[in-house]
Amino acid sequence: MAYEGPRLPAARGPLSAGVREYLLGTGPLPSTRTVAEAPAYGDDLQLALYLCYEPHYRGFAGVSADVEWDPDLLRSRAALEQRFLTALRADTPVHDSVEDALAELLVEPVEGGGVSHFLRDEGELWQVREYAAQRSLYHLKEADPHAWVLPRLWGRAKAAMAAVEFDEYGGGRPDRVHARLFANLMTDLDLDTSYGRYLDAACAETLATVNMMSLFGLHRGLRGALVGHFATVEITSSPGSRRLAEAMRRTGAGPAAAYFYDEHVEADAVHEQVVRHDVIGGLLEEEPHLAPDIAFGVGATVLLEDRLAARLLGDWRAGRSSLRAPLMPHTSPTPENAHIS
Repeated sequence: MAYEGPRLPAARGPLSAGVREYLLGTGPLPSTRTVAEAPAYGDDLQLALYLCYEPHYRGFAGVSADVEWDPDLLRSRAALEQRFLTALRADTPVHDSVEDALAELLVEPVEGGGVSHFLRDEGELWQVREYAAQRSLYHLKEADPHAWVLPRLWGRAKAAMAAVEFDEYGGGRPDRVHARLFANLMTDLDLDTSYGRYLDAACAETLATVNMMSLFGLHRGLRGALVGHFATVEITSSPGSRRLAEAMRRTGAGPAAAYFYDEHVEADAVHEQVVRHDVIGGLLEEEPHLAPDIAFGVGATVLLEDRLAARLLGDWRAGRSSLRAPLMPHTSPTPENAHIS
């Protein structure tokens, strides 16, 4: 039987309900006024935007592939994007240069308080499982949003970006594709490895991190921001992955779970240098006017990752699930404690 994509998630408000109904051919898209009045980082807008982007990836079961370039859907998507991008530009700190933006990433705090520190030092297995479920929305499509930037680069930047992406896709070996390795991690954690399986459960802050990649990747005018985002991911990945590998071992998550992060410790340490010196350096040689966009991509990534970390840690330290529905079958907070936004 042909692959049909994941099922459509339940709506979280009028925006996502309208987009969902339009994808199914059962109702109209939301009005621009409804978009303008919605919280930019809220569940409803972020899910609506995610639904607009997913036809560019693997689509949804029961939704025609033709909607990918449906003019009305694209107009609605543009309104949602504008609301999101305006908020990002308003909330992201402005750096004087790309070097200043990157410098903040290169210094590891002596006493970190992020998610990887928490999971390494005190996290329980149910929290590790929740983290994997949340991150699966990106990791099961890992590298795909970044691949869209390749036609928009040339010369040294293009060659370097292609080399890093080649590694992300397993260097030509299907069993080494990073999305496949993450699926193995999920198997160790007794999670469903189906693409998009945890979309219904993921919080708005997780959706925003993935939506930002799609936003930057799909727009040629945001290619600098996409490169800034990618640099941030690669620079911060190696130390964070080391802590997460330790968390997997301490909580007994399983060998494939630890291996996924072990792989990223070494690979992303190399990728960091390539991205900083060749992707960013090559892009600035060709298009120096993109420096503010690269810095914006760095800052926006930090902004949304900090928002996600605050959500996860706030819920976990209060003994609540960070998900909109509890995971099964392993022990996790009861349904009464599931965080319903």
